Amino acid sequence: MTSLSILLAAAATAGFIHTLLGPDHYIPFIVMSKARKWSLKQTLFTTMYCGLGHVSSSIVIGFAGIALGYGISHIEGVESLRGNLAGWAFFGFGLAYMIWGIFNAVKNKPHTHSHSHGGGMMHVHEHTHHTEHAHVHAKNTQLLTPWVLFIIFVLGPCEILIPLVMIPAANHDTNGIIAVSLLFSTITILTMCAAVTIGYYGFKLLPTAKIDRYMHAIAGATICLSGFAILFLGL
Repeated sequence: MTSLSILLAAAATAGFIHTLLGPDHYIPFIVMSKARKWSLKQTLFTTMYCGLGHVSSSIVIGFAGIALGYGISHIEGVESLRGNLAGWAFFGFGLAYMIWGIFNAVKNKPHTHSHSHGGGMMHVHEHTHHTEHAHVHAKNTQLLTPWVLFIIFVLGPCEILIPLVMIPAANHDTNGIIAVSLLFSTITILTMCAAVTIGYYGFKLLPTAKIDRYMHAIAGATICLSGFAILFLGL
C-alpha cells in the first residue's frame, strides 16, 4: 500500500507538471476559443474530450504493450514516433489555419463609403462585406476545427505515463495499473481545463478589438509555434 501510495503521488505530480510544461496542452484551446468566439462551456468541452483522447491513446498502447510482453523501451519508441506525428500535425494545421486567417482578414478588410445628403451634409461609414458563401465556409470550419484538434491530441503521446504503469505491471498488479492510469488521466485533464479557463478569462482582459480581424491568423500562428516547440524544443 505504501508503494502504491508513492506511485499514485508520482502519477498525480507527473500529470500536473507534464501538462503545465507542455503549452500544446492548453494554448491551442485558448487561442481557438478567442478566434472562434467559443463560450467557456464549449471551450472546456472541447478541451475535455481532446484531453480524454490524448491520455486514452497512451493508456491503450501501454496496455497493449504490457499484454504483448513488450519492454518499456519498445513502447516508448512507439510513443516517440507518435510525438513526432503530433508535432507535425500541430505545425501543419497551424500553418494552414494561419494562411486561411490571413486570407480571411485581407478579404474582409474594413473600408469606408461616403454619402452626401441635401444641404451639403456628408457622412462616412466603415464596414466589411460578408457574403453568404463566406458564412458557409465559416460554419464549416467552426464544426471541423474541434475534430481536427481531437485527432491531433489522439496522436499526441503521454510518454511519462508509460514508466509509471510499467511498475505495477512488473508486479502483475492490475488494480495498480488502473489506479495510476485513472489518476494520471484525471489530473492531466483537470490541469488542462484549469489552464484553459485562466487563459480564457485572461484574454478577455486584453484590448484585442483592433486585432479581432487577425485572430484566426494569430491562432494559426500560435498553434504552428506549438508544433515547432514539440518538434524542435522537446516541449
